[in-house]
Amino acid sequence: MKFSKFYILFLSFTPALLFSAEPSAFGAGDLSSSSPYGLTPNEKVLLETEKKLKTVTQKSHTQASQLDSLRERLDGMQSILESLGRNVHNNKIAFQKLQDSTNGSFESIDEYQKRLAASIGKNQEAIKELLSMSEDMNNSLNRISSDYVQKEEFNLLVKDINAFKLLVAKEMQKKASSRTTHKSIKSADLYNRAKSNYNKKRYSAAIADYEELIKRRYKPAYSHYMIGEMYYKRKDYGKAISYFKKSASLYSKASYMPKLMLHTAISMKKTGDIKHADAFFNAIVAKYPNSKEAAEAKKYLGL
Repeated sequence: MKFSKFYILFLSFTPALLFSAEPSAFGAGDLSSSSPYGLTPNEKVLLETEKKLKTVTQKSHTQASQLDSLRERLDGMQSILESLGRNVHNNKIAFQKLQDSTNGSFESIDEYQKRLAASIGKNQEAIKELLSMSEDMNNSLNRISSDYVQKEEFNLLVKDINAFKLLVAKEMQKKASSRTTHKSIKSADLYNRAKSNYNKKRYSAAIADYEELIKRRYKPAYSHYMIGEMYYKRKDYGKAISYFKKSASLYSKASYMPKLMLHTAISMKKTGDIKHADAFFNAIVAKYPNSKEAAEAKKYLGL
């Protein structure tokens, strides 16, 4: 399973602050990161499903390797057992011949004991090898037991994958329906309607309008920013960061940038990413020192 990567550069920062702050907020939504953050609900479901699939796959590969090893040991044990059986059979024949030919004389008894001792020695070595292989097999079986992909675990993974498919289908259906309702409206009129819905706090309708404007590539930077603002107001900080990030990548010199940066930093703080949030607050103070957003950022920094 492969995922798209989001590597966005926020080019309006001063050089020193660019590299410290930019990867923090505008690396949000990067599913390939070792510790992704700022994820949308769909991305979270996708990430969790990916993790479970990897776990099950790794366990399956481990079990396959361990089973191959067990088969090799079983073949080895079978070979040793067959050898022991042949030795016993051959010894019986040899000892019987020896007894028949010597009529139980002292010398024959001595020779019989020597051969018997040698045979016992060989068999003991074979038995030791069998015991060692048996112990190895027992350890392998214990490892397989601990790593075993249980039916319940597999069924749960299937359930998660089906749930994600349903989620994607609903999103596609929703977007298809939205395209139908927006079809007959001119972009300029749709833009005005989106602003009106936002002002009236009809955020669901406004988000749908701005999403359509993004598809039409009509003021996409501003549309991303406005959707980010609405998710910010709804306290859906992961989605807010995602849209702010895209807006900044499309047009980093917009008049609303100080507010976008402040709300991005606050969103980061709300999601528990204090280190990255503080780096972004510092960037606001450095970039827009006389703005009200910089004054607000200083409060968060305790300055």
